[in-house]
Amino acid sequence: MKKTVLLSIFVAALGFVSCEEDKDDLLPESRDYVIATPLITDLTAFKEAAVAVVDPIPMQQSGKIYAYKDYVFVNDVNKGFHILDNIDPSAPKNIGFIKMEGNNDISIKDDRLYADSYGDLVVLDISDIENIPTAKRVENVFYENYGFVMDFGVEFPQADMYDYGNIDYQNQAIVGWEVKTEHLSTGEFQNRFGYDPNVMYLEDNASFNGINGNSEAASNTPTASTTGQGGSLARFKIVGDYLYTVDPHSINVIDISDLDNPVKGETVYAGFDIETIFNQGQYLYLGSMRGMYIYDIASPKLPVLVSEFEHGTACDPVVVDGNYAFVTLRGGNNCGATESGLYIIDLIDIKNPVLKKQYSLDGPYGLGIKDEKLFICDGNSGLKVYDKSNVEDLKLLNHFEDIVTYDVIPLQNSLLMIGDKVLYQYKYFDDNIRLLSTFDLN
Repeated sequence: MKKTVLLSIFVAALGFVSCEEDKDDLLPESRDYVIATPLITDLTAFKEAAVAVVDPIPMQQSGKIYAYKDYVFVNDVNKGFHILDNIDPSAPKNIGFIKMEGNNDISIKDDRLYADSYGDLVVLDISDIENIPTAKRVENVFYENYGFVMDFGVEFPQADMYDYGNIDYQNQAIVGWEVKTEHLSTGEFQNRFGYDPNVMYLEDNASFNGINGNSEAASNTPTASTTGQGGSLARFKIVGDYLYTVDPHSINVIDISDLDNPVKGETVYAGFDIETIFNQGQYLYLGSMRGMYIYDIASPKLPVLVSEFEHGTACDPVVVDGNYAFVTLRGGNNCGATESGLYIIDLIDIKNPVLKKQYSLDGPYGLGIKDEKLFICDGNSGLKVYDKSNVEDLKLLNHFEDIVTYDVIPLQNSLLMIGDKVLYQYKYFDDNIRLLSTFDLN
């Protein structure tokens, strides 16, 4: 919930103006207040209506990508994901849209698709992609410590106060706001909202009090033929019989040994501003705005912190190949840093990761690795392809400019890249890659 800090107000006497006169000016008997009251609906019905399979629709905001068998799933931020038939990568086809409000991430194993939606884990059987049955929902798997659920299409209105009244957070959702001006005396205001309006309050908006707002990373190849592959910006990762997900502060462990009936296990506190998750071997690598955290999952039910590598505050996805972690840092934005770049971190001593080499970049997002090729989505500066055989001397093999890039998935035979509502696919060559197709999701 929003944290409120009470501040003492001191009023200095100004010359011949009395303190009493100042007090009268500061404490009017009554005044107008703009008050917002939520419009509510039944939470169960709201969540049921949030998931549906429909015909293809234009994309609003491209998000993460995920590959499974001959399909590519492209997230439409907070709205769901587009399904592309990619059996022919030179000519993909848009075959449908899975509406799933509040969704940003998916992960798939043995035709069971796991996704987030309004704090719940949703399970879909996609064995028949043309006939996806009603979803199973496991409630409060994510964000369970948050307050209310609010429609992602609804924004907070400008108001002096938000009057939540007697809303039942466990059974009701907010679908809109009624805003009106009311003339209240100081006493009426205090009786209604519980504090004196003439004492200054500061609200810390860094902590959000509702599920609203705006995730599987993968190893270089899928862990099994029946498990899909996500990009470096993902927050979901399946390893064996467990689905690991990250939120800003925690690792959520979910047992999926019974694919249709996932069971939430431990929630492991992992620090601050966790953004991404990657797996290699028995370790999870978490990318955060403050650094990289390494967790041991030899005991899969309970990840254990092994070590961390700290860097300046910046947005930070990570992928790992062999004894090196590759981390892109994006600065010049609300992530905090002023400079952007690539960090290559030596993992030979897993308990003591150290910086091996640093390279300058413009504004990177996701990255991926295929054999000795390193692919970096450098934001508005395009896709950059490097030879990483010598990590201390990366060689630029190609630079695809004049495109906006977000994240990549290096598949066995081709590279997937998403950027600005367009899916790009590239074919590998010995020392280069070549554009195979583009697909506009508008």
